[in-house]
Amino acid sequence: MAITTHRLTFPLTAESARSLRAGDMVIMSGEIVVTAGLPTHHRLIGCLNGVEPMPMDLNGASVFHLGSYSEEKDGTLQLHYINPTTSTRFNALMPTLISGFNWHAVGGKGGLDRPCVEALRQVGGVYLSFLGGGAALHTQAIRRVIEVGWSDMLMHYRLVRLQVEDMGPVTVAIDAHGVSLYDIDAAT
Repeated sequence: MAITTHRLTFPLTAESARSLRAGDMVIMSGEIVVTAGLPTHHRLIGCLNGVEPMPMDLNGASVFHLGSYSEEKDGTLQLHYINPTTSTRFNALMPTLISGFNWHAVGGKGGLDRPCVEALRQVGGVYLSFLGGGAALHTQAIRRVIEVGWSDMLMHYRLVRLQVEDMGPVTVAIDAHGVSLYDIDAAT
């Protein structure tokens, strides 16, 4: 299998996502949204159900499970580092979020289950796997914090829209055609 490296602008479109194949590498520039907690995902489901308004527009956003060490200084959120967190703990919520917000790129580490793969296939989305323990590599790509949602939550649970440049490479671990590297039997 030939591995191709793509330089893409984010948020990712369905067309760009469908051009990727499982195993490809991606270098990201543009806008991404990061968050790391189950409370945030539950709150997003509530927004889809009309419980409260969204704190920012996430329709078509590229949303990644990236935890952070951050602090507020002079009313501004400063991220000192970001690092991937395990996506599998969000499996039960991700199909609804992927479909409800039309996300064409999600990611973190550890992958997602088959219902999530199907949701990504339906909307034309991919799962991007980040290098675990690659905080220095990921953090150096941050150019600025654009927007912060839900400042009432713990810092690493907030929704944070970032401008990034040359983040990656990350691996297309689940493609928009339903192929998941997590399904491949290591014995074959």
